[in-house]
Formats: sequence, C-alpha cells, structure tokens
Amino acid sequence: MSDSELGGDALSYNRCRFATRLPTDRIYTRSHYWLREVEPGLWQVGLTAYGTRLLGEIVEYEFTVQPGASVEAGQTIGWVEGFKTLSDLCSVAAGELVAENATLRGDITLLDSDPYEQGWLYQVRGQPEPSSLDARAYAGVLNAAIDAMIEGRELDDGDE
Repeated sequence: MSDSELGGDALSYNRCRFATRLPTDRIYTRSHYWLREVEPGLWQVGLTAYGTRLLGEIVEYEFTVQPGASVEAGQTIGWVEGFKTLSDLCSVAAGELVAENATLRGDITLLDSDPYEQGWLYQVRGQPEPSSLDARAYAGVLNAAIDAMIEGRELDDGDE
C-alpha cells in the first residue's frame, strides 16, 4: 500500500517478521486501535495491523452498543472473534457512537487486508482517550510488545 493510499505520510515499521506502515494522520492507543478525525470531533476508529495480527484471521464481530448511544473511553461496545482469540471491542473515545462500518458486513476480511482504510470499525463523535499516541510513540509501544514476546519465548526455552 502506498503513502497516497494511506491518505498521506506513513511511518514504516519492521521488526521480528512484523512489518507495517503507520499512517501519520492518525492517533493510536496502547490497545492497538487507531483514530482518524474525519471532521471536527468525528473520529473513525479501527484496529491496527498489529491488533489484527494478535487476533488471527478475523471471522466475526458484533456491536452490543447501538448508534446514538453515549460511550466512555474504555467501555466495551462489542466483540471480535479471530481464529486465535475472542476479544472485546472497546470505545477509545468518550462521546456518542455514530455508526459501524457497514462495508464489513459484506467483507470482514477488510479488517485484515486493509485495516487503515476500508477496514475501519466504527465512528464516534467526541474526544479520544487522553493517552492516545502519535505514530512514533505507537511504534515504541510495538517495540515494547515485541520485546515482551521475545522475553517470554526466551523464558519458555529455558524451562525445557
């Protein structure tokens, strides 16, 4: 995917067989979501490429909160199931849930194949969680997550 397809500049990230391009026109969360402001106060939200990788191939999702409902940052608003795990979908902004991405109902593979464009999950009108990060800071979160996996693997190897 080119930078122009990502809507502007992107930060390249490549470490331990994981590579992605993090669009710099978004903010990110430590829980592996991204947010892009599509108009003042309206945020499109999706899972990062790393977030979708943690889930494995995504097979199903559901929202338990309906559009128009008030949401708080950190609130569970649904779930997503991948081959590796079942995980809560959380609101990463406080405000009003506006809509889900209806395109995903017809092609759930967009969550994996195009996570930063067509594979977005929902829109929320409000304020992103205060701990949101820019692309460079999120790359640091990825480094820490990969370090923890490597350390865990080394600990497992030492138990043999």
